[in-house]
Amino acid sequence: MNIRPLYDRIVVKRIDEQETTRNGIVIPDSAKEKPQEAEVMAIGKGKRLEKGKIVDLDVKVGDHILFAKYSGNEIKLDGADYIIMREDDVLGVLDAAPQALLKAS
Repeated sequence: MNIRPLYDRIVVKRIDEQETTRNGIVIPDSAKEKPQEAEVMAIGKGKRLEKGKIVDLDVKVGDHILFAKYSGNEIKLDGADYIIMREDDVLGVLDAAPQALLKAS
């Protein structure tokens, strides 16, 4: 990927999980909502405050995040889909341990 977001913007890639029912039927992508979980691929330098100071972002590359439903702008780069959004659209960062527990259950 060859993109560098500016200021408090981040580039994320959705984490798609194939959903199946109890009977083993795979639900097609067109019939389900897009996931609101993503992996951070690139981050900007930080948020610029009114007095010109730049504050570092709380998220870092590799973090798994939850974001608001209609956040950011979708782009296609090198055949892959990404979303560019502001850090303010991030609802939370998922810890590795609880995420592994959720997938195991």
